[in-house]
Amino acid sequence: MTKYSLAVDIGASSGRLILGHIEDGKLQLNEIHRFENNIVKKNDHFCWDIEILFSEIKTGIKKCHDLNIKPDSIGIDTWAVDFVLLDEHDNLLTDAVAYRDPRTDGMMEEVFTIIPKEKLYFETGIQFQKFNTIYQLYALKQKSPDVLKKAKSFLMIPEYLNFLLTGKKANEYTNATSTQLVNAFTKQWDHEMLDKLGINKEMFHEILPPKTVLGTLSEELVCEFGFDMNVVLPATHDTGSAVISVPELEDTIYLSSGTWSLIGVENRFPICVPKALQYNFTNEGGIDYRYRFLKNIMGLWMIQEVKRNYHDEISFAEFVELAEKEEDFQSIVNVDDDRFLKPENMVSEIQKYCKETNQHIPQTPGQIAKCVYDSLADSYKRAISEIEEIFEKSFPRVNVIGGGCQNEMLNQLLANVTNKEVCAGPVEATAIGNIVAQLMALEEVEDIQQARALIKDSFEVKTYKQQYVRG
Repeated sequence: MTKYSLAVDIGASSGRLILGHIEDGKLQLNEIHRFENNIVKKNDHFCWDIEILFSEIKTGIKKCHDLNIKPDSIGIDTWAVDFVLLDEHDNLLTDAVAYRDPRTDGMMEEVFTIIPKEKLYFETGIQFQKFNTIYQLYALKQKSPDVLKKAKSFLMIPEYLNFLLTGKKANEYTNATSTQLVNAFTKQWDHEMLDKLGINKEMFHEILPPKTVLGTLSEELVCEFGFDMNVVLPATHDTGSAVISVPELEDTIYLSSGTWSLIGVENRFPICVPKALQYNFTNEGGIDYRYRFLKNIMGLWMIQEVKRNYHDEISFAEFVELAEKEEDFQSIVNVDDDRFLKPENMVSEIQKYCKETNQHIPQTPGQIAKCVYDSLADSYKRAISEIEEIFEKSFPRVNVIGGGCQNEMLNQLLANVTNKEVCAGPVEATAIGNIVAQLMALEEVEDIQQARALIKDSFEVKTYKQQYVRG
């Protein structure tokens, strides 16, 4: 009898539920539900609407029933760092405040006065970003200390959604590492660090690895859906799930391309060395306690915002076409400048940056798009050079995964600026990684090696080579 696994993959702009099963030796996918995910303003903060997200998950599960399919398991992945706090009665104490909220402004520097930057990096191995969970919690301690004192449970977004499904509370390894509160070597919450920051360590739960069966649905939900299923922990950090889907990782740099760009390599141990600190690389948890040594770079968020600024009158495909016609225009912005994190107007901010740096100021939609794509390719090239310097070796191949791998112009730009083979695919990398983690938990797939072989046989990967570029 065919076993189905249901992946709930929620990103910063949209979510979807995808059914997966193995048929004739290949992994088959079927998207059954898609929905938007938007940041909303609540209580003077930018927040995720967690109630709507859970409602959409339930809608997707009910569609399985309509298809006469009863999944054997379900797994949820989302973006990292964000969380909610629960009180002793399991009621929400906080909204699901989004990482783009300005409450963390200045918090990183305050934390450094308590825990030196170098010590923080050498113990956690995590990239410094002002929105990391550690700075969000410290902001909460500074501005709402009573809330933090009342907290009995710390749950990241997918963990809270799992709690709503099962009634069980646990923290998952890959997402926990993104908090900058987990020791890179013990793989456990760093209690000494939490004590120094005055953050209650008792609210954190046991850290469980991907492929753990958390439990089954609550009785109430079984009645609502008409069936039960296992709730499995995939790599709940979406990038952790996406990296599972890279068909071949030997001598390959991966680039998970979406709202964010995550570029790095899979490693068996953390690299917490001065050069990695200097270049601000991270050592996030991966499947089977592997490490995702990577850099988090601003991604297609920039073109998403540009599209919004043009009132959604130009499609992403049309932006690419317009950019290709502007081959003589070139200006580069630093995509990781904080000004691009959540500007009032992305187009204006790009133009201001170019003016301030004495570059040609993009005027047309095509020039704006060309600037974004060139700037992303330039940031990828720089990150790849830093990886090769740290590893003291050259990587001949870059594998782009995720929705962004469909941008053929950006793939070709990457091949051109790096002179490396660029492989694009699979597109649904995160959902695929989520599903195969569930299949491993159900013992339908033996291990990560077999999972990657299955993925390689199931999905097309397109290859790009360097092309001659004028000038």
